[in-house]
Amino acid sequence: MNLLSFMLLDQTAQQTQSPITMFVLIGALLAMMYFMTIRPQKKKQKEEQAMRDNLQIGDEVTTIGGIVGKIVTTKEDVLIIETGADRNKIKITRWAISTNNTANERAEAEKEAAKKAQEEARQARLEEEGSKSTRKKSKKNKTEEE
Repeated sequence: MNLLSFMLLDQTAQQTQSPITMFVLIGALLAMMYFMTIRPQKKKQKEEQAMRDNLQIGDEVTTIGGIVGKIVTTKEDVLIIETGADRNKIKITRWAISTNNTANERAEAEKEAAKKAQEEARQARLEEEGSKSTRKKSKKNKTEEE
């Protein structure tokens, strides 16, 4: 009996919901899907395209197929990379580039340099504060002695 009454109450509750509430829920669901799936994917695609547009001669790149080589020549949509010790040259399209290893190494080096500079500045600040506190202590000791 309880199950039957629960089902009847559920049906009446569903009938009294307004269509506006349903549209708001659907809109919220679509907005959440956009911000969770579509937007990050587009952002990643833009970053990849910017990386491919900024390729220069001498950069070491990895293709989607896993081939690692150094760029020798760049044209509109075609790159010629040099691979291996034999210096074999391969002609590939720009969209086939997966990563720019040279740019990644530069970015990591810049991060390391920034961390090192920040640590040095922190050490200098601590030394400066330490010297100020010793000066204050020495001034207090001199005034107490007098």
